Amino acid sequence: MTATGSTPLSGERVPIAALQPISKRISFVYLDRCVVHRDSNAIVAMNEEGTTHLPAATISALLLGPGTRVTHQAMNLLGESGAVTCWVGEGGARLYASAPSLSRSTRLLEAQARLVSNRRTRLDVARAMYQLRFPGEDVHKATMQQLRGMEGARVRRAYADCAARYGVEWKGRRYDPENWSTADPVNRALSVANSCLYGVVHAVIVAVGCSPGLGFVHTGHVLSFVYDIADLYKAEVTIPAAFANVGAGDAHTGALRRLVRDGIYECRILDRAVEDIRYLLLGTRGDQEENGLDQDSVVLWDGDDHTVAAGVAYGDGP
Repeated sequence: MTATGSTPLSGERVPIAALQPISKRISFVYLDRCVVHRDSNAIVAMNEEGTTHLPAATISALLLGPGTRVTHQAMNLLGESGAVTCWVGEGGARLYASAPSLSRSTRLLEAQARLVSNRRTRLDVARAMYQLRFPGEDVHKATMQQLRGMEGARVRRAYADCAARYGVEWKGRRYDPENWSTADPVNRALSVANSCLYGVVHAVIVAVGCSPGLGFVHTGHVLSFVYDIADLYKAEVTIPAAFANVGAGDAHTGALRRLVRDGIYECRILDRAVEDIRYLLLGTRGDQEENGLDQDSVVLWDGDDHTVAAGVAYGDGP
């Protein structure tokens, strides 16, 4: 069955190598109460207020809020473009997401799986994550319990500093995911801001070919690694944005999302997340090409650390 009035497609699929890298894209776009479809290589959002065209290949994460409907061809384009599509709650709170990878190499994924599967190397990576947050301190001998204590104190200071700076009463991080209305305005703002950051970090993780679920500090959840990486940037981005939004008396989540988006841009979160993931898993920094992460080839495992060419009929016989 073919729908009438469908939009012609643009031709052949764009090669992965020709797509804009994740670090150079728009952090996220939030849409709600609209119909999302495809027009050539653009995503089009339509509602009673008008029509908006969004170049799909420039978006890291598209957040679809309540009241959105999306066509099959729009999802096809988003998938081909390597954009993460996130179904989120009102204003951006809560997150469900899935997306293809912009990487054709499994080097980072294999490193992630290897490091997280060994207690010693997992602790090494966890320590490296905390070291990024405490550049002036030596944490290479700290236990997870000590690291959690240090991080808890750092985050509490960030909350207290922002509360004082923006004149917001702060009683602690308290909210019930099952009863949203019981949280105070700043706790609701923190949840919305964090969800936006999670969507962006999720986009980076799948774009470079890693698993969102294989976390080093967080564990047992399909977004454990997303939470690990997002925690590196909350004190710079989401905490100030949430307190600034509430301090300004602006309860509109659109204003809050714009503050988060500005913070992501100003703090170079897309660039830094790519570099930090590469550093944590490979111990290196630099361009994707320099680390061999753009290779599009399939080989066969030959035992130990050796590989042989695929597409060959091995063994005796014609």
